[in-house]
Amino acid sequence: MRLFCFPYAGGAAHVFRQWPQKVGSDVEICAVEPPGRGTQIRENPFTNLLELVAAAAPVLAPYMDGPFAFFGHSMGAMISFELARYLRNTGRKEPSHLFLSGCRAPQLSDTRAVTYDLPEPELVEELRRLKGTPAEVLGHPELLQLMLPLLRADFAVTQTYRYAEEAPLSCPLTIFGGLEDDEATRENLSPWREHTTGAFSLHMLPGDHFFLHTSQNLLFEVVGQELGRIPTAIHGNAPQ
Repeated sequence: MRLFCFPYAGGAAHVFRQWPQKVGSDVEICAVEPPGRGTQIRENPFTNLLELVAAAAPVLAPYMDGPFAFFGHSMGAMISFELARYLRNTGRKEPSHLFLSGCRAPQLSDTRAVTYDLPEPELVEELRRLKGTPAEVLGHPELLQLMLPLLRADFAVTQTYRYAEEAPLSCPLTIFGGLEDDEATRENLSPWREHTTGAFSLHMLPGDHFFLHTSQNLLFEVVGQELGRIPTAIHGNAPQ
C-alpha cells in the first residue's frame, strides 16, 4: 500500500517526515512535494488547483501500479479530492481510500474573505491568525520574504477554486477535523458524505486547524486501521 500525502498551504513534504515510522510497516509513505517549496523551491508554484492536479497526475501515475491511497490536509485535501476525480475521469483507477483532513466540503458556499492578494502587512496578520506559519518565519524578515510568494500562490489555489458537480467517487472517505477549528467544523465536514458511494467516517480530533500535528497519534491510529483493511502488494520504488 502506498499512501500519497499532500501538504497544506505553505507546507512541504517534510510535514510527513515522521509518518513512515508511525503509520505502519505495511504502508509506504509517498510525501508529495508541489513546486515552489522544499526540494522544488526553484520551481514556480501553481496558483490554480485544477492545473496543479493535471500536472501531478502523469508524474504520480507510474507509482500507482498497485493499491494506493491519498491523504491531504487543508489545501492538500482539495488536491487529493480533485486528483481522485481526475483519475476517475481519465479512465484510471481511483485511490483505494481517501483521507481528507481539515477541509470543508467543496460544495458548500464559501463566504470567507479572499486573502491571497492582500497587501503584505495584512497578509502577515492573516498568517498570524491562522497559526500555521512558524513564529521564527514571521519574526525573520528575510525568511518571510522567501515564504510570502509561495503562501500567496497556495492561498490562490484554494481561494480561486470553483467546485463542479460530478458523480460521487466509489472509494471510501475518511474525514478528519479539529474540535477547535472554527472554519472546518463538524457541520462543514459532514457533507463530504455526498462524495462517495462507499464507506464514510468522520473523526473530530482535539486541536485547532493544525490538529494534524498536535493529535498525530490519534490520526495515525485511524489511518493505520483503515489501510489495514485493504489488500496490499509489494511494488517498485516510491517517488522522491
